[in-house]
Amino acid sequence: MQYDLAIIGAGWAGFNATLRAKKLGLKTVLIEKSELGGTCLNRGCIPTKTLIQSAKIFSLVKKSANFGVESSVPQINFLKVQERKQRIITGLRQAMQSGLKDIEYITSEAQFTSDKSIKTSKGNIDFKSAIIATGSVPFELPGFKFSDKVISSDAMLELDRIPSSLLVIGGGVIGCEFASLFCALGSKVTIAEKLPNLLPTEDIEIAKKLENTFKKRGIKAITSADASKLDLNAFEKVLASVGRKPNLEGLGLEIAGIKTENNKIIIDDFLKTSAGNIYAAGDCTGKVMLAHFAAYQGELAVENIAGKAPVKFDTTVVPNCIFTDPQIASVGLNEDKAKESNIAIDIKKFDYMGSGMARIIDETDGFIKLVIAKDSEKLLGASIIGPGATELISGLTIAVKSGLALKDLRSIIFAHPTLSEIIAEAIK
Repeated sequence: MQYDLAIIGAGWAGFNATLRAKKLGLKTVLIEKSELGGTCLNRGCIPTKTLIQSAKIFSLVKKSANFGVESSVPQINFLKVQERKQRIITGLRQAMQSGLKDIEYITSEAQFTSDKSIKTSKGNIDFKSAIIATGSVPFELPGFKFSDKVISSDAMLELDRIPSSLLVIGGGVIGCEFASLFCALGSKVTIAEKLPNLLPTEDIEIAKKLENTFKKRGIKAITSADASKLDLNAFEKVLASVGRKPNLEGLGLEIAGIKTENNKIIIDDFLKTSAGNIYAAGDCTGKVMLAHFAAYQGELAVENIAGKAPVKFDTTVVPNCIFTDPQIASVGLNEDKAKESNIAIDIKKFDYMGSGMARIIDETDGFIKLVIAKDSEKLLGASIIGPGATELISGLTIAVKSGLALKDLRSIIFAHPTLSEIIAEAIK
């Protein structure tokens, strides 16, 4: 049977591409060798944030007396926390499954046999166009082979008890989120990063603020660290979280004429691979490894395949959210990148300590930082560390994408009392 479109991978890129293809009337087959939902649903965004929310509730209960609420000493039942995580994953997977009504869905490994055919356990699939959306897997650090002691972020999510001590190798997003999470749950946490700062891709002032907050909470942060010199025997568990790599094994890319470089699928500005009728989206392209960017790429690939006027994908305005406590979020240019590009800028800042709502919820640690073009006064970027950062960044993403200037932002009425008022205060 021939399809208009074959999609390999049912993670956030592949699933959203499938829904878009269905809406555009393309006869589509979706192939997934494992669980529907890919990394995001099963081993990434959803399970980590579910555990983080439990840790947040635990932290709030411990300081409930600050709100005049007397309570006994709270305890964590980690098995129940894990059970809740699994219920949420199962419920969301069922919802995704219902969205695939009238779509051919095959659970199987997939391998190209040509640029027009894919081999599956259900037989060969013939297609006019295809999208590769196979995601990524944890990168194994040389000298730190995954084992019962040295584990990946995938294995970290399946622990049945909270480790008494934890070494996190890698101070990027994944490492910082797990460090924050397990510190809140009671682990003694050390985080080691080979570069001079945690969160190397974020604004340095934001990164330093998180490092100071970690220190206050008992997390030992070692920067400019040589992981090979650390004593692993001093820790019950070691999380090696130094990034992820595209998952391309066994796809037969060379058979279909698809070129790769540094284990990443090479794509043009329209998401097309070297095989003209085959596209790629999400982590397997090695561009921006975020679920929401993968969904965007998947949908755009379908629209380009469907014969609409081709549109280039854009990486300049992609919100980044980090679910540490306090949360961090950013979009567009930060101060460091603007200076590297010799862009004349002004910086606008406001501290959460001045926010009425931040005081109400007793979370005043953090600030917002806006990067403004000096000549046009347009908003070029924003970075936030503090409560609600991951929600607040969406409005600022719209502002950056739309090219709004200070005068436009100042004309907006922000509701009171809300955390969003930190934006209005920053631009006064």
